[in-house]
Amino acid sequence: MASLTHFQQGDSSEDMLASIRSDGACIIDSVISPESVARLRGETDPYMEATRDGQDDFTGRSTTRTGGLVGRSPACRELIQHADILELCDGFLLEYCERYQLHLGQIIRIRPGEKAQSIHRDRWAWGTHLAHVEPQLNTIWALTDFTAENGATRVVPGSTRWEDTRKAKAEEIAAAEMALGSLLLYTGSVFHGGGQNSSPHDRIGLNITYSLGWLRQEENQYLSTPPHQARDLNSDLQQLIGYSMGQYALGYFTPPGAPGESADIADPQDAVRSSSGAFETVGSPESLRNLEERIAGKPSPCDP
Repeated sequence: MASLTHFQQGDSSEDMLASIRSDGACIIDSVISPESVARLRGETDPYMEATRDGQDDFTGRSTTRTGGLVGRSPACRELIQHADILELCDGFLLEYCERYQLHLGQIIRIRPGEKAQSIHRDRWAWGTHLAHVEPQLNTIWALTDFTAENGATRVVPGSTRWEDTRKAKAEEIAAAEMALGSLLLYTGSVFHGGGQNSSPHDRIGLNITYSLGWLRQEENQYLSTPPHQARDLNSDLQQLIGYSMGQYALGYFTPPGAPGESADIADPQDAVRSSSGAFETVGSPESLRNLEERIAGKPSPCDP
């Protein structure tokens, strides 16, 4: 039977990254306390209880998926910016981009009686076009215990380099069993899927995913957290959800208004901050320099 490597908070991030690169996934045990989980649940359970079940077999006909968490929950915002997780994102994603972004924030509740989800790759959100890069790093925070009985995520360790058409055998699949407050980390290339819930209780997890800054996000953060709401967030979180330049010439905008009223080329941060910082070019000098150095084959300051 396949298994996943477990780490403790404070263990070497390099060891965790090595495990993610070799197996496609790992577990960090007991990252947040039961009290922290209870606070998060207090903020999000009303939204979860109001969420309808999925409408197809893939999303789960007895599974709810609750999004919009940046605007709804301070506790979720804290986890999205968790320093240890962002350090792992730095080490894993910046090889392929100048900046990564929040791809998805979603509470997934698998109800009793739910069938197992089909084994899949999350990078298929972009079709089969991204086999040459790792487009994302995913987390699932356990808001209940995860057991084989209640639908713990099923992961196929070592499957990141498989052909898309390969099917996992039963003995190749590991159940990501972990206690409440623990964390599953997995890549966009590893085969996985939600488990069958044969228990009498819900299995609840918080799925926070980060993706390369030049890709379309699965959850449209600009609509889930529009500028008038994003203005209340700290600057780092504003940039993480997408109010930032992805790199040179990627993501600028033209503010609406009368002729001459505002800059024709503006930094996305201008949409969510009180003072204008418009640079009147399609990117900062630093982002242009980083791009030129990458093209020339020189290491970027963003490279791990």
